[in-house]
Amino acid sequence: MTKTAKLVYSRRRFGKIALAGVPFSLGFGQINSTVEGVRIGVQTYGFRNLLREPGDPIDGIIQAMTEIGLGECEIFEPEVEPPSFSADAPWAVTTSGKPSQASLYGRPPAGQKPTAAEAATREKIRRWRLNVSLDHFTRIRKKFDAAGIEVFAFYYILKDDCTDREIERGLEMTRALGAKVMTTSATLTLAQRMAPLVKKHQVIVAMHGHSNLADPNQFATPESFAKAVAMSDYYRVNLDIGHFTAAGYDPVAYIRDHHDWITNIHVKDRKKNDGPNTPFGQGDTPIKEVLQLIKTKHFPIPAFIEYEYDGKGSSTEEVRKCFEYVRTALA
Repeated sequence: MTKTAKLVYSRRRFGKIALAGVPFSLGFGQINSTVEGVRIGVQTYGFRNLLREPGDPIDGIIQAMTEIGLGECEIFEPEVEPPSFSADAPWAVTTSGKPSQASLYGRPPAGQKPTAAEAATREKIRRWRLNVSLDHFTRIRKKFDAAGIEVFAFYYILKDDCTDREIERGLEMTRALGAKVMTTSATLTLAQRMAPLVKKHQVIVAMHGHSNLADPNQFATPESFAKAVAMSDYYRVNLDIGHFTAAGYDPVAYIRDHHDWITNIHVKDRKKNDGPNTPFGQGDTPIKEVLQLIKTKHFPIPAFIEYEYDGKGSSTEEVRKCFEYVRTALA
């Protein structure tokens, strides 16, 4: 079978699996944040400041979503783990509008060795992942259920040093959370290794891209996403329209041509040429055009707000501003 034939076959299989195992229905909870037919939710990464505040971050996220009126989310993995694991993570505090290139979650950038502290944190995370009871995630799901909020996806952080058992635990956690999709920022190398495990567990995994064009092993280009979709019937795309724009691509054209691959999008604003994150409406990302496309074409693609710029207010206030911008864009 040629590469082209495999790609066509994979796209056809996507529709069958989506209908059979990933029901993108609109009956997703008591809080209805659908706007003009487009499902609007939030990537809980936007509430990462709660990792540095007293109390359970999940309780704070649910409170914030309830106040804003958002009924659907994609959970950021560190927010279901002991907050101490994220104490020194660069993304846990807002330092600049540009995505940090420093170590993420105890993992340094490619080609750099971890510090002793990073290596120790990495092992703590690994042990926690392998030993935590799945009841922990079931209890979290029940909290969201009780608040009328749908957990659509679980963002599980994967890097090449992850063991096969760690990968499987992420898939198991996704099911325990009641999520329909596991999203991740894997590499192409890791995606190839993951494919049999994903097939075994029959969980949809959507690859999240960034704007790193220097490393061909990263997900950033349309070609990299196509390679993943061709690897497995269970692979999809979690398109971050801000990163995609910053990498020099057109998210409107991509969604129009590949909407059947996309499980959900992340809505953020960034400048082109790998520029910084900005408040919605101040960057180069065609947020309105993307949302209007989903609206007019009736694509069943949830749009999740991702607050990542330097805001002046609390995370609840800033996510609310983003939601209002989205409402206006869809009017």
